[in-house]
Amino acid sequence: MERPNKKLKTKTVSIKPPTQQKSSNPTSKPTKKKADAKTQAKSVSISNPEDAIKTIPSKKEKAKAPSTRRLVVVSGSYDKILYGLQIEPTGRETGQTSEFKPIFVFPAHISCVKAVAASPQGGKWLASGGTDEIIKVWDLRRKKELGSLQQHQGSVTHLSFPTRTHLLSASEDGTMVIYHTRDWSVMATLKGHRDRVNDVAVHPSAKVCLSVGKDRTLRMWDLMRGKGSASMKLGKEGECVRWTPSGTRFAISSGLGIEVYSTKMALLQSITHSARIHNIGFCKGPNGQDLLLVAAEDKRVTLYLLPNLDSEHESSDEDDIAIPRENPPVFAYLSGHTNRVKALDILVSQGSTFVATVSSDGRIHLYDLDGLQQLPTSNEPQVTLPMAVYDTNESRLTCVTITEGGEDYYVESVLKRKRKHDEGDGDGDEDDDGD
Repeated sequence: MERPNKKLKTKTVSIKPPTQQKSSNPTSKPTKKKADAKTQAKSVSISNPEDAIKTIPSKKEKAKAPSTRRLVVVSGSYDKILYGLQIEPTGRETGQTSEFKPIFVFPAHISCVKAVAASPQGGKWLASGGTDEIIKVWDLRRKKELGSLQQHQGSVTHLSFPTRTHLLSASEDGTMVIYHTRDWSVMATLKGHRDRVNDVAVHPSAKVCLSVGKDRTLRMWDLMRGKGSASMKLGKEGECVRWTPSGTRFAISSGLGIEVYSTKMALLQSITHSARIHNIGFCKGPNGQDLLLVAAEDKRVTLYLLPNLDSEHESSDEDDIAIPRENPPVFAYLSGHTNRVKALDILVSQGSTFVATVSSDGRIHLYDLDGLQQLPTSNEPQVTLPMAVYDTNESRLTCVTITEGGEDYYVESVLKRKRKHDEGDGDGDEDDDGD
């Protein structure tokens, strides 16, 4: 699929540090680009999407972890502000405490920020979007604004980087757009939803994704060909969708409920939570079992321990599967917030699992799940407090993203490119490589 030659007009606007609240606003408007290809999703039932997923090889890690681990957490707010925090997590065995270090706090949009995303494998790119219908693109390492993407005609509801070279956005206008980070050109515009797209989940292979929207449908998209592959009616509005780390199951949340499906679209588990759900996520728990994280109105994140159903139902027919009537056991709670938990994001770094959360109490929390890797000795759920807290002074936080990066990772990347260049292995600019 050809990409348009016209590139995003770039800006060199530095992100102001926390002591300077105003950011520079360029007077020139970025050029609005048109997509080369717009494809309509087929309104057909999902017959056997597992076949497509089974042929997808697992994506291998290409980036080498930095010697000194630094994490970057970025959160957006109703107050138009982006909060950028850096932290060096210390091991539990050292007995030391970790603290957030603000690296930028500034008004990034002219209205509410609803979505943020950082690129994987070093977190070079940061994207933010909101009700102003604009996506801002930032160089997170150099703390500079690169420009704006104005493809949507509605509020931006979702942003993610399926790979380090592709950005995926969704909007209230019912469309999804795929961009290439080399020149920020539009690779494809995905059309299929008849109303707002609420959420998107990219498969761990980065080859397919799922989306849910106000039109009460679940849609599957082929990201390699930039087109819709199938759709399924849900009967209710899906608000959040997530894949398990293995990509063999996914969950959809709506109101107080969560439904877990296999890749054959067989319903495996129905969960009724005690409070309205705002966000969900998955990570690996003890014995390789999946942990379902639920951020909700009850001021905490609940971790449900899902049974290993994949092998048991691998060859079963959909009609033969008995859906559990009870909720799965609660493995742990992530506590500490004093108001509803609005969003969470999960990062696995050097064998450790970190969870970043934001709440209407104006606080950003970071949790280390290393202490939850062993099965509890009692039937009571474990309770974990955050390893670090940042108070925004009652800012109404809406979204969060976490990545591995920071200054050390940037230095490592520069040195690696220099070594590759000295060895005659091209220009060494691996960030511009295509996937």
